[in-house]
Amino acid sequence: MYSERARIYAYLSAEITSLYHEAAVKMGISDTVFNILYVLCERDGKYLQSDIFRLTGISRQTINSAIRKLERDGLAYLEQLEGRNTMVCLTEKGRDFCTQKILPLFKIENKIWNEWTVDEQDKYILFTQKYRDSLKKSLREDL
Repeated sequence: MYSERARIYAYLSAEITSLYHEAAVKMGISDTVFNILYVLCERDGKYLQSDIFRLTGISRQTINSAIRKLERDGLAYLEQLEGRNTMVCLTEKGRDFCTQKILPLFKIENKIWNEWTVDEQDKYILFTQKYRDSLKKSLREDL
């Protein structure tokens, strides 16, 4: 009934997620804080709060709670823009944290990706996007 390859993919995906969780634990932060800092570090320390919701797939409530934690810890602050737009910004302390904790992870990821050919990278991204899109569509239609 179940495809062996589908199960293997699901297990591998869960294991990769678990490895990122392990990295967050080593950094002393929650998975959500990790995801926000990852995005901010990648985006030069500033990113729209609404785009963080969309990019990470994490609920607004969970992101908002994590941002409040980042503010309390002095790692980030909110900058009100026009209308309802809010920019999440790293503080100097937040930038230092990212330099010490997040950038080394970027280097690890880059090392891994650079071990693959460009064709392998493109195929992996293409098939992962295709899987995501099909899963999203099927969950909306079939569940």
